[in-house]
Amino acid sequence: MYKNLFIDFDDTLYDTRGNADISLREMFDFFHLNEYFKDPEQFFRSYWKTNVELWDQYAKGEIERDYLVVERFRRPLSEGVDSKGNRFNPSREYCLEISDVFLDFCGNKPGVVDGAHELMDYLKQKGYKIFMCSNGFHEVQFRKLKSCGLFDAFDKIILSEDAGANKPSPVFFNYAFKATGANPSDTLMIGDNFSTDILGAKGVGLATMFFNRHPDKFKTPEPVDYEIHSLKEAIELL
Repeated sequence: MYKNLFIDFDDTLYDTRGNADISLREMFDFFHLNEYFKDPEQFFRSYWKTNVELWDQYAKGEIERDYLVVERFRRPLSEGVDSKGNRFNPSREYCLEISDVFLDFCGNKPGVVDGAHELMDYLKQKGYKIFMCSNGFHEVQFRKLKSCGLFDAFDKIILSEDAGANKPSPVFFNYAFKATGANPSDTLMIGDNFSTDILGAKGVGLATMFFNRHPDKFKTPEPVDYEIHSLKEAIELL
């Protein structure tokens, strides 16, 4: 039925959250942030809340990349207080430095979602054309692809920085069509983010496979062609 597959990368194939959790803890120790946070979990919770909010704004085109990179650290760091009761006031330069170290740690992590390698091997054997469609930053995504061993799994890699727009924008998907030669009629989008991957794909006429990793917390608000809860299920359907 489908000749082409558009597949999201972060948290669909690559365990972005798990790898980032490890990297955050490494970064916390590297910068001695225990001087400002007696409870490291306070910082981690604030970081993830801020990060999710900013990525949502970034996907909608409401903020620029540079703003996201600084703010996702400035806001949680600003909650820190030292032993004298002074609140941490991180500079832009400090936030950029901590971001660089964090991304360096992240880029070296090999962790993938359970079944990712098996799925990609299966799809390749079945003869699908496989295209990665990601909103991630160019230099970071290529490092992660190589670290986790999935770099050669794709026929082409489509990134938002090259497209000039993020998923769910039609601009992103139209760029992907032109870059890959795929047509909506013979292409399936697979992704874990309902707003960016699924709604974006549906908006340009693509069939969709929603990887709902947390069905106990998220109920699909509108119909999709397929809903899976593991990558093993994708193998069974494709």
